Amino acid sequence: MVSENPFSSFNRPSTTPKFCSTFNNRIFSDVAGDITIVVDGESFLLHKFPLVSRSGKIRKKVADSRDSNLSKLELLNLPGGPQTFELAAKFCYGTNFEITPENVANLRCAAEYLEMSDDYWEENLISRAEIYLKEIVVQSLEKSVEVLSTCEALLPTAEEVGIVTKCVDAIAINASKEQLVSGLSHLNSNDSGKLNMGCTEWWVEDLSVLRIDFYQRVIAAMRRTGVRADSITACLMHYAQTSQVGIGKREIWDPSRMKLDSTMAEDEQRVIVETLVSLLPTDKSTSIPPSFLFGILRLANLVGVNSACRLELERRIAYLLEMVSLDDLLIPSTQTGDCIFDVDTVHRLLVNFLQRIEEEEEPEDSLQYGYESEGLGSTSHALVLKVGRLIEAYLAEIAPDPCLNLKKFTNIIEILPDYARVIDDGLYRAIDIYLKAHPALTENESKKLCKYVDCQKLSQEASNHVAQNDRLPVQMAVRVLYFEQLRLKNAFSGSSGDGFLSQRISSGVPSAAMSPRDNYASLRRENRELKLEVSRMRVRLSELEKEQGFMKQGMMEKPGHGNTFLTSISKGIGRIGIFGGQAGGKRQKAGSESLVAENA
Repeated sequence: MVSENPFSSFNRPSTTPKFCSTFNNRIFSDVAGDITIVVDGESFLLHKFPLVSRSGKIRKKVADSRDSNLSKLELLNLPGGPQTFELAAKFCYGTNFEITPENVANLRCAAEYLEMSDDYWEENLISRAEIYLKEIVVQSLEKSVEVLSTCEALLPTAEEVGIVTKCVDAIAINASKEQLVSGLSHLNSNDSGKLNMGCTEWWVEDLSVLRIDFYQRVIAAMRRTGVRADSITACLMHYAQTSQVGIGKREIWDPSRMKLDSTMAEDEQRVIVETLVSLLPTDKSTSIPPSFLFGILRLANLVGVNSACRLELERRIAYLLEMVSLDDLLIPSTQTGDCIFDVDTVHRLLVNFLQRIEEEEEPEDSLQYGYESEGLGSTSHALVLKVGRLIEAYLAEIAPDPCLNLKKFTNIIEILPDYARVIDDGLYRAIDIYLKAHPALTENESKKLCKYVDCQKLSQEASNHVAQNDRLPVQMAVRVLYFEQLRLKNAFSGSSGDGFLSQRISSGVPSAAMSPRDNYASLRRENRELKLEVSRMRVRLSELEKEQGFMKQGMMEKPGHGNTFLTSISKGIGRIGIFGGQAGGKRQKAGSESLVAENA
């Protein structure tokens, strides 16, 4: 059974003409109107008595008028316009109408303008509207959003009477309640005893109708009331993908479909983008899809956001750079006559990424964990290798652009360290594509570009291609042939098939495929081993000195016994095996035996 609405006296809709002669009021239905109220050019023929009895503003205007028989009154800038005044006039006449979420904000603001407080009539329009807001609107998230959206045309009055603040707080509180109830319901249905946080709240779509300043206040209030960060992120993503930003979900992922909304001012779009970026959660544990960030970055470049907003976006992307795809990096350039893709932005992303890696590899961490480092298997190095492969593909993608100058191309190559590439096949491929697309390069420019390729880090297939490539400088082909000869020589001599990488590591030279942190850890291990060996030598030297003292004492006590003297010397020499001990003796014996066999 549906309970009766507490506002049943207003809940019978009626078709309402604009003149009192048709109002359903027994007292004034047959009495001619004595005052005309003009609201935004629309006239209402009414009676003074019901109006002045409930409206303080109309009462004062009539009382202050020099004409005792005032017959016309104009109300300027009345909130809600003629339609809302018509409802207010009905209220003065006692005619039934329905208060709804669509008109309650208009009625409350118009009542404030008309001064329809309890000082002039008990339970006047201000009180009735406030009761409806308190008992109906703020109890529902959906109704609060609906009322808040109507306040956009009622500023600043809606702000002054507190409707905006009431609705913002109500949305945040109800969202928090909805989330708690949803979490508990999933807890009851989940045998694992854990809350299911993967569901998307229904109110995310409702909030997208709000304009950006109201939306910003709602998100801030949600954070205060404890709404989860992932829910707020989903809410921001949905808002960005609606028509409010002038870009749809498909366009934000596809730069070719990207265009500004012609119905929205560019300044308005810029404010929306800057506000959304400022609302992104700062918690690093919150997952934000890189594709979404790149979509916002493309839009930010299109509308010309401020530098702080753009740098914040680039910093956030840099912390997820190992997760992005090649399509994400292909940011279209907004500069007329420039290259096709925004190479400068990608360069800044790489700078931020390397700064992040450097921050994660603090010297204190190296001192604490240096001995346990596993060299090439460290987490940070794996990230750099992954980004290195991504950038190789990016270089090959932008290389055919005829407008891409050599400086921008080499800047991308130079920014990554040598250890970001284990092999240089991808880099060689990108450089070869660039040389083919830019035949006007001078010989010196070609030489400078090809020096970035480490011929020792080319595969057999790539080396064969270099040797037959007419676009490359002769010096590069000579280097490749030289290293191929060394590789063959090592293969015939039975050396390790890994080639120069293992050779450089074993010789003590830091590998190009090893990060600075791993090199540092390797050197510390070697230093530790050397210190231990020095300690062993000191102990053995001390033992030798003691033995020498015993020998001197034996010579003094028994100078005539030569056998004893020789025996002591023999024992002393046996204890000096600092670097080999008994094993060294065995190796020497084996070497002697092999020498005898050869002579035979």
